[in-house]
Amino acid sequence: MSKIVSPEVEFGKLLNDVKQAVPEVFSPTGGYLNLLEGKWQEPGDPRPFHSPIDGSEIGSLPMLKHDEALRAVRFAKGEAAAWAATDLDERRAKVQACLDQLRPHIDLVSKLLMWEIGKTYKLGFNDIDRCIEGVQWYVDNIESLLGDRRPLGLVSNIASWNYPMSVLMHAVLVQVLAGNAVIAKTPTDGGFISLSLTFAIARRCGLPVTLVSGPGGELSDVLVKDPAVDCLSFVGGRYNGRNIADALSQEHKRYMLEMEGVNTYGIWDYSQWDALADQLKKGYDYGKQRCTAYVRFVVQRSLFPEFLETYTKAIGSLRVGNPTLVDNPGDKLPDLAFGPVINARQAESLDELFNNATKTGAIPFYQGKLDDSLFLPGQDRSAYRAPRGLVGLPRQAELYFKEPFGPIDSIVLVDRVEELVGEMNISNGALVTALGSDDEKWANRTAKELRAFKVGINKLRSRGDREEVFGGLGESWKGAFVGGKLLIEAVTQGAPSQPVLGNYPDAILLPEKA
Repeated sequence: MSKIVSPEVEFGKLLNDVKQAVPEVFSPTGGYLNLLEGKWQEPGDPRPFHSPIDGSEIGSLPMLKHDEALRAVRFAKGEAAAWAATDLDERRAKVQACLDQLRPHIDLVSKLLMWEIGKTYKLGFNDIDRCIEGVQWYVDNIESLLGDRRPLGLVSNIASWNYPMSVLMHAVLVQVLAGNAVIAKTPTDGGFISLSLTFAIARRCGLPVTLVSGPGGELSDVLVKDPAVDCLSFVGGRYNGRNIADALSQEHKRYMLEMEGVNTYGIWDYSQWDALADQLKKGYDYGKQRCTAYVRFVVQRSLFPEFLETYTKAIGSLRVGNPTLVDNPGDKLPDLAFGPVINARQAESLDELFNNATKTGAIPFYQGKLDDSLFLPGQDRSAYRAPRGLVGLPRQAELYFKEPFGPIDSIVLVDRVEELVGEMNISNGALVTALGSDDEKWANRTAKELRAFKVGINKLRSRGDREEVFGGLGESWKGAFVGGKLLIEAVTQGAPSQPVLGNYPDAILLPEKA
């Protein structure tokens, strides 16, 4: 029996649901608009957007240029003073109203994220659910978190495409709750439809939010450097992050720059292979397109046979395919490990990394295959890649120092603890890392030598939610740490004697402006 796209996720139906829910985000001809100057306007230069699911066109990004973005920034800055002066109870009530109005659309957003960025339904649901419930925690605790701190003014947000709700939308709503006006740029690789829906609801609730689309080259000067921007929140690659850090180095402007690092998992004196198998499978959520994905395993050489057996069995059980397909119209959506990577360009980039590694001496030890039964006959599969693994990665391989941001693992074998630590620290800072060992006392001691913000002992670590602090060391992060009380502190101003905790170029603590 050939599969069909489930009627409940058919894109035409979802698009109609969006038009019914937030008609204001569309032009009279059905194109998408930008949210600036308090209203939906400016279709910009529409750029066709194709779904990673099957290559089909699902809309056009309304790409703005510099001058329109500058208008957006200046208006948003103009909203900041009045919003900062708004009583906290009123701000909290409006954010609560936004959350209440978002909840009925959780299912719709989950399904939009499937088409926009290739998530499975489960992962799409988790993204919007974590956003709403995470912000709810801040709403419930804002008085104690905020204290007598004051908002900064206008916060600019530039984020990657992989978590448009639980990272970008979550940050925006907390920043607004703390008293700031907010402007955000839609990721050009996906998420603009679901973000338009959620921002429209936020604006209806009276929140001072602005949403613009456009090329980074056109908009970065405005969203990063313009004097109207008081704070920048950035999630993206290390190359762009470094450029932004350099641009901000001459300005006393608050910033949080989350960048990638090579997150590693070290294995030493270890025998808990069943537990590791579960972690390996869990670690493949969203095809490792996460800033906290573990992509490098540093393994005691004598344990490689057991590791190889565990890895092959665990990863071989993963199902990779089109997440929208079912056998019959009433069937539930499939429980896949992951679907496509974000687009065909990224899939080709992964191939280039893999091929470069093998040409420089790495040995492929695992190469998964796509299962034809998990796709429509003849459908575009250009964005799909099965898991692959390499061992013996040489230092001259590009992948040695690079996060692939996709389903490629590399394994490095070591004979001494000093080698283990050195190989786990090759990216000069990471967001997360982990050590697997039967000797937890040794693991906790060794963890202090690892250059990562969070270290898991016999477990994976993640970005975390609500009260859990998040940041990075070395080149993986610049600026204020976030999460829990620190997320509020990052976008507010205290007394000059109150420092803001973070990873800054010259010091761990950045004094506040007087």
